Amino acid sequence: MLEAEAIHIMREVAAEFERPCLLFSGGKDSIVMVRVAEKAFWPAPIPFPLMHVDTGHNFPEVIEFRDRRVAELGARLVVASVQESIDAGRVVEETGRRASRNRLQTTTLLDAIEDNGFDAVFGGARRDEEKARAKERVFSFRDDFGQWDPKNQRPELWNLYNTKIRRGEHIRVFPLSNWTELDVWHYIGREGIEIPSIYFAHTRGVFERDGMLLADAEVVRRGEDEPVFEAVVRYRTVGDMTCTGAVASTAVSVSEIIDEIAVTRITERGATRADDRASEAAMEDRKKEGYF
Repeated sequence: MLEAEAIHIMREVAAEFERPCLLFSGGKDSIVMVRVAEKAFWPAPIPFPLMHVDTGHNFPEVIEFRDRRVAELGARLVVASVQESIDAGRVVEETGRRASRNRLQTTTLLDAIEDNGFDAVFGGARRDEEKARAKERVFSFRDDFGQWDPKNQRPELWNLYNTKIRRGEHIRVFPLSNWTELDVWHYIGREGIEIPSIYFAHTRGVFERDGMLLADAEVVRRGEDEPVFEAVVRYRTVGDMTCTGAVASTAVSVSEIIDEIAVTRITERGATRADDRASEAAMEDRKKEGYF
């Protein structure tokens, strides 16, 4: 049922919009969206490009997987580079121990949407991630500044979606809106989908900050009071290394991950994203800025 709904949404977008694209980071949600897109348009190739907003601080395992998967699909990959936005003076890089490029992605994404003329952008957001996401529709209208205003949300009756936009506006589309993290993993298991190795338990050098385990890496600024140690961990989500935490785990298969998630009481983003440990109001403000 969830797959059928997602397929319907993708076909609706392909029929109604001129230049859609799919955000593909190499993370599990975007990997599932790609599989759904394959099924939606088979035997034809996926009829829109994939786009990754690259902070330059990504996990190497994920970038390797991203490039290999895109090559297997024969798809076109648009890489929107945060580093290029910094070099062009479009954004200013943060400094200090907690510096991250995560928030800088907003400008890079909006510039890429405008430069490529994309009028619909598929995202992998799910409503179980945090409360601010749960307020959004499947088709999320964005104005000509790329901003989301909850007061301007359009009714979605049954499976009828309003696709009308003016030039300069676009729609964010969330085919996995009604999925949960557990649904995603069940689908990965059922379909036998390959995922990056860091989703499975492995030994990695990490350090603790605010109760989270961050990777020891050149791009992550670590204080002298944050010693590195080895731990057996895995990642529930992937993103910028500077703010994506690992979780202690021994799960080395999809079935073991499913068992682990089924009993956890901590949300995916609450457990693994340092930049998302904010109030619901703060997260909603970030959505209004245009990235989510």
